[in-house]
Amino acid sequence: MLIRWLFAEQQRGTEVGQAYAHTYHVPNGGQRNKKTAADLKQQGVKAGVSDLVVKVARGGWHGLYLEFKATPPHHAATAVSQREWLALAEEEGYCAVLARGLEEAKEVLREYMSWPATEILGDRQAMENGTEWRKAK
Repeated sequence: MLIRWLFAEQQRGTEVGQAYAHTYHVPNGGQRNKKTAADLKQQGVKAGVSDLVVKVARGGWHGLYLEFKATPPHHAATAVSQREWLALAEEEGYCAVLARGLEEAKEVLREYMSWPATEILGDRQAMENGTEWRKAK
C-alpha cells in the first residue's frame, strides 16, 4: 500500500512523489525453508535490515532507512537486530526511522522529502577499481 501510494504521489507530481524512483524494498522478511534461508544468507541477506530504503540525500543525511511495522492489533515487536540496524544506519549518516502503520510511514516520507537536499562539500573521490559502467555494454 505504501509503495502504491508513493507511485500515485509521483504521478500527481508532489514533492514526496519524487522519492518513488529512489525507494526500494529489502525483501528480508517472510517464511522460508531452511535451504532457501541458508542460500539467501550466503548471498548477503542480513537480519534486521530495514524494510525500505530511500536513496535521496536530504536534511544533512545520506538517505533514509525506514523500518515499517503494522499498528495494533497486528503489530509485532521491533527485533533487537532491527534496532541495531537503525542505530548503525544513523551512526553512518542515514536518517533511520521506525514507522508504525501506513499513515505514520506516509508522514515520515512527506517530512523527509520536504527537507532541503544534502549538499556535497568538496570533491568526490574517484574509484580506481571496478568496471566503468558508463561505457559497459
